[in-house]
Amino acid sequence: MVTTVSFKKKPHSNGDTTTHANGESKWSFLFSLTDLKSIKQNKEGMGWSYLVFCLKDDVKLPALHFHRGDSKLLIKCLEKHIALNESPHDERVLLVKTQKSLSQSFENLFDEPSYGLLQKWKKDPYIVTMGKFSKVTNYIVGSLRSSDPSNQRRPPSEMADFFNDTIPGLKINQQEEPGFEVITRIDLGKQPEVSRREPVSAEEWAKNMDSEGRILDVDYIKRLIFKGGLCHTLRKEVWKFLLGYFPWNSTKEERANLQKRKTDEYFRMKLQWKSVSEEQEKRNSRLRDYRSLIEKDVNRTDRTNKFYEGEDNPGLILLHDILMTYCMYDFDLGYVQGMSDLLSPVLYVMENEVDAFWCFVSYMDQMHQNFEEQMQGMKTQLIQLSHLLRLLDSGFCSYLESQDSGYLYFCFRWLLIRFKREFSFQDILRLWEVMWTELPCQNFHLLLCCAILESEKQQIMDKHYGFNEILKHINELSMKIDVEYILCKAEAISMQMMNCKELPQTVSEILGIENSSVTPDSDTGEDESGAELSCPTSLYQSVSTPVVAANGTRDGAPQTAETPSLAPA
Repeated sequence: MVTTVSFKKKPHSNGDTTTHANGESKWSFLFSLTDLKSIKQNKEGMGWSYLVFCLKDDVKLPALHFHRGDSKLLIKCLEKHIALNESPHDERVLLVKTQKSLSQSFENLFDEPSYGLLQKWKKDPYIVTMGKFSKVTNYIVGSLRSSDPSNQRRPPSEMADFFNDTIPGLKINQQEEPGFEVITRIDLGKQPEVSRREPVSAEEWAKNMDSEGRILDVDYIKRLIFKGGLCHTLRKEVWKFLLGYFPWNSTKEERANLQKRKTDEYFRMKLQWKSVSEEQEKRNSRLRDYRSLIEKDVNRTDRTNKFYEGEDNPGLILLHDILMTYCMYDFDLGYVQGMSDLLSPVLYVMENEVDAFWCFVSYMDQMHQNFEEQMQGMKTQLIQLSHLLRLLDSGFCSYLESQDSGYLYFCFRWLLIRFKREFSFQDILRLWEVMWTELPCQNFHLLLCCAILESEKQQIMDKHYGFNEILKHINELSMKIDVEYILCKAEAISMQMMNCKELPQTVSEILGIENSSVTPDSDTGEDESGAELSCPTSLYQSVSTPVVAANGTRDGAPQTAETPSLAPA
């Protein structure tokens, strides 16, 4: 089993208790072997092993899932005490024929508060095997840890305080999640080879537009963009479609009328803050705070880019004015540090104040939850990333947890501003337009995180990086990541997961992959009817255009431009 980080349990205050009065988890169980009736094993070829104990009163206990297929070892241990025969009706079921006496029942074993007994548990392979049962027997593991200082980890409360100080408003849950957590090893198969094509050209774009300016095949053009991005001359026009400012089915005339209305609307909002006098602003602390924060951030946003370099730069003035106008557009959210990073590439591409504003508004509609005070969007994404990474490499997840890095906090900046400070300015233009296609699945940005982490895991684990070293290593990747390599790897991971027939429901929901109507077996997670997850083939594989293979290696030459640190607001 993968060792998971377990926190000291606290009683719930909402009535949804997960612990009994004696402090044991409701999912823990113990029984005497004299009460055992049968043991049900997993089907052949499932990719993981499990055992289900059935007692004589026909009570079925929760399934015990084995990460590395050690269920046979447990059966051998049990056969020292009981005789097991294969059922004539079901070869997966082992029936208990006769009982051999146990010197102590499980109840007596747990009641004996002896340190010597704990030492005996450590040496007895029978108990060691029992101690590897996921969270079903996590109280045994807790007992062993408490008696052995070498197994102690950083206190959860200390880690929670650290993250609360770093990320204001982020509340770390120090309780284990209610329910029975099953960690299984699913065979995802080999990652396929993936290649990328040249950027979409102006000629390809024009061919896919009718005489009135409508896009003929939206899905096809999105697939082209996903596989190769856009040539720079197209970005000013196509980004408006990708971000939702222009409807895909609109004509040139309809888009011209839309721009005229949006121009009037923009300047009305801009006039609102422009017309506020100094005396008024003295009595409006929120507007005053927004302005102060915007001025500070604008003066340090992408100053090495020619579009924003130098003093009294017109690009900086536009950046300031658009962000101030956005405060009028969404005064509740206002301005939060990091928004200037999202606006900067959009303004650079649009070269127009009004178009840049409305494209930024559309982008913020996607990113809004990242900047809300409760930061629910960030919390959700970190949890989802954890699910994906555990499926992809549970061993790496366990290593990160052992180093107090299981929160994946080092990915915070990646998610908050969509890798803006991890790639060069030109690379981020390519990365964002690929992500805006919403192909090949939902939350593709999380798979990009997985791709980067998978590329770095060998060094992190081989060099035994601890908490501080992991943070330092991830931060130092900034401007050293090959965007084409990571896009290929993330696409390969998406194909690998979508082709998996045993994809967990949670992962399917994160990626937006629809399932067939599967009714899982209550104790095993199987589908008795034999139905399988419906994993659609990749939506972008039908692009029949010349491709350019990714080099498969990361460019190790770092950029010289320094990137300012981002302190989450």
